Amino acid sequence: MIGSQITFAEDEKSDGGRTEKRPLIISTWPFGKPGNEVALKTVEAGKSTLDAVEAGIRHVEASGNQTVGLSGKPNAAGFAQLDACIMHGPGHKAGSVAAIEGIKHPISVARRVMEKTPHVMLAGDGARWFALQEGFESIDISERPKKVKAWKKEQKQRRSEAPAGSAENHDTITMLVLGPDGTLSGGCSTSGLADKLPGRVGDSPILGGGLYVDNKVGAAGATGIGENVMRYCATFMIVEFMRQGLSPTDACKKIIERIKSYEPENKNLAINFIAIDKQGRFGAAGTDKFPHSVTYPGFSEVLTADAV
Repeated sequence: MIGSQITFAEDEKSDGGRTEKRPLIISTWPFGKPGNEVALKTVEAGKSTLDAVEAGIRHVEASGNQTVGLSGKPNAAGFAQLDACIMHGPGHKAGSVAAIEGIKHPISVARRVMEKTPHVMLAGDGARWFALQEGFESIDISERPKKVKAWKKEQKQRRSEAPAGSAENHDTITMLVLGPDGTLSGGCSTSGLADKLPGRVGDSPILGGGLYVDNKVGAAGATGIGENVMRYCATFMIVEFMRQGLSPTDACKKIIERIKSYEPENKNLAINFIAIDKQGRFGAAGTDKFPHSVTYPGFSEVLTADAV
């Protein structure tokens, strides 16, 4: 930490905080921290919060961390299908790609969908075709049938024994940025749940599921088992809770409590949320202890939210 300029909630550091410093960036997991720092430099170089989100997430997609991008965990057929979305507060703009294969930076394709088409989401072969038409970097996927055959032979040995939704068998980079002028942008990118059925799409590319941005109120993002997020429009609800006056931390906790009230008591929900509001308050919550990264000028740290 380079000089603390942060005001934390009264009870403990992990309960969120507030800062007047801008840009303010929050992302999921410790591996989000280097992406945050790229996003910070992007805004400090005079670029937009949208540019910052894209640059920060591209950094994570290219990091080879086995959770995001082409280095992510394969599906049940032995190949990676990627999901991503991006959302920009001004104009309430958004773009998304789902189950896209062989494209190095799905977050950039999602932005191109937002900016160059009349659509919000493209999926599967159509998303890949669009990315190739737009000149995005790709890898050859013609060998996929051979990989599927090899995968099936050793599926039992390679199937992860980690609990569903844990960081060991999947994960997601979600990043939220509040700019100096109050503009909010966010993005989300993932390889999805390990061993998922081909064609499965989680919450990450779903607006109001994995990500939601409202430039009048704030933004929220998710990571974890997508099915447990998207069935409750969780990030949309977090933003609505903030609209009603809750802090980002309390809004994240409230959606977890609501989801728990509908689910079996002993179910492993494995869901986590981050949020930020227009006032520079930020917070997070999860069903387990949830490490997340917070960055602004003079400060860049991994914080941990207690389990709800």
